[in-house]
Amino acid sequence: MSTIDIFQMISIAGRRLLQVCGLIMVASLFFACSTQEQPAERPNILFIMADDHALRAISAYDKAYNLTPNIDRIAEGGIVFENSFVTNSICAPSRATMLTGKFTHINGKTDNVSRFDSTQWTFPGALQQVGYQTALIGKWHLRSQPVGFDHWEILNGQGHYYTPVFVTAEGRKSEEGYVTDLTTDKAIDWLDNQRDKEKPFCMLLHHKAPHRTWMPDTTDLYLYKEVNFPVPDTYFDSYENRRAAREQKMSIIEDMDVVYDLKMLDKEGELKTKYRNAFQRQYDRMNEAQRKAWDTKYEPLIEDFKQKNYQGKELALWKFQRYMEDYLATINSVDRNVGRVLDYLEANDLTDNTIIVYTSDQGFYLGEHGWFDKRFMYEESFKTPLLMKLPKRFQKIGGSVEALVQNIDYAPTFLHYAGAETPREVQGRSIHKIIDGTENNWRGSVYYHYYEYPNEHMVKRHYGIRTDRYKLIHFYNDIDKWELYDLKNDPEEMNNLYDSPSYQETIVGLKAQLQGLQELYQDTDRSTY
Repeated sequence: MSTIDIFQMISIAGRRLLQVCGLIMVASLFFACSTQEQPAERPNILFIMADDHALRAISAYDKAYNLTPNIDRIAEGGIVFENSFVTNSICAPSRATMLTGKFTHINGKTDNVSRFDSTQWTFPGALQQVGYQTALIGKWHLRSQPVGFDHWEILNGQGHYYTPVFVTAEGRKSEEGYVTDLTTDKAIDWLDNQRDKEKPFCMLLHHKAPHRTWMPDTTDLYLYKEVNFPVPDTYFDSYENRRAAREQKMSIIEDMDVVYDLKMLDKEGELKTKYRNAFQRQYDRMNEAQRKAWDTKYEPLIEDFKQKNYQGKELALWKFQRYMEDYLATINSVDRNVGRVLDYLEANDLTDNTIIVYTSDQGFYLGEHGWFDKRFMYEESFKTPLLMKLPKRFQKIGGSVEALVQNIDYAPTFLHYAGAETPREVQGRSIHKIIDGTENNWRGSVYYHYYEYPNEHMVKRHYGIRTDRYKLIHFYNDIDKWELYDLKNDPEEMNNLYDSPSYQETIVGLKAQLQGLQELYQDTDRSTY
């Protein structure tokens, strides 16, 4: 074979190779164009959050006190996170953490007093950038104007149960009605009439209830009439070897105001309490029909209370029952309205492509250790409910999940499912691998830091670490006390083991882990400890 023949053969082979490559390139271009024209459907996100909703007051977790059939609909076929925690158990800082995926010392909102910089990166703004319509309806409580939302209608400050004030970019307006109903009305109206239905949506539906002062809707006033709620075993806790727990001001027995909290607003004005006038202003927000219904319920209770003149243990037990009746009645309104939104999704064929989340900004005490409110790193306030139901293409597992998750994880999780990038400075982790059952290297501990002292409830500043078994807490500032709990043997956290000789090796290991978490989360400014 001549040299010319060889070159001809090479030339023919080369042309054929180019033809094949060209076909591959054309095919690749065709499929790429097809993918761009028909992108995978991105899920909607409905993020429902209540305020101060105790985990034990959701029947998907515990049926001891009440039933929440509509909230439980999210759990049915969805996921119940058994170990969901906050990073700072107080309203506004927790909200800032969820928005940013960062601890409060990083996002700047360490307490309820400071103003949140809403111009910083948040997940709703990031979702906007990738084509989502975003809406915020209900409680904001961050002292700044919301940023990153196509639509927002927020409650003024903490919000009012009756005739609440809603704030928009155009101004503020009082609206007659009950706050949970009105908030839900606005959410459904936006979903039905205002959004661009060609785009995926992310709605933050954030209720005021069941925040203090626990004022039920008139339709729920008699829901728990004559119900005798079981008193927690730790209700009369003496706080032995737990100084910080002893020095708080959130005791039902000592600090719960019988007028402001328990509605004993007598017409004679004989019950003079610290916050009487504050509750009078809330009562005055009702219209005539609402006040009539309210008085019909509470006036006999007020008369009975004054006649019996409870003292000591009897008063302590009476206050617990009154507190629970009103607190749980406000939750019934939340549950009913969650049902309205879920019904809307189903009626409009949105359920199968919507991630539905129910949570609270933190946990709450239902008499455990004799308390109401939150703030402490103890389980009842540190733990928060988290229920999620996802489209079938995402969710491969269901039922209870034991993984240690925190509210820093919400933002990166939402972004993952939306197909958006999470900035490196976000401190949380997407939980999508837990949800699809492929995670085998999840965190073994969570970190907590509470700052708001001194304040009304006088809970000391503290930080700590929790693993699947142990919890180590350091109270600091005007105090220097450590506490250790073995949650396996002492789930109610009554026995501080910090000085126990048999746990000293455990403490050394936990302190090393604690320092590692502080470095990981950049909470290393020891001048504040």
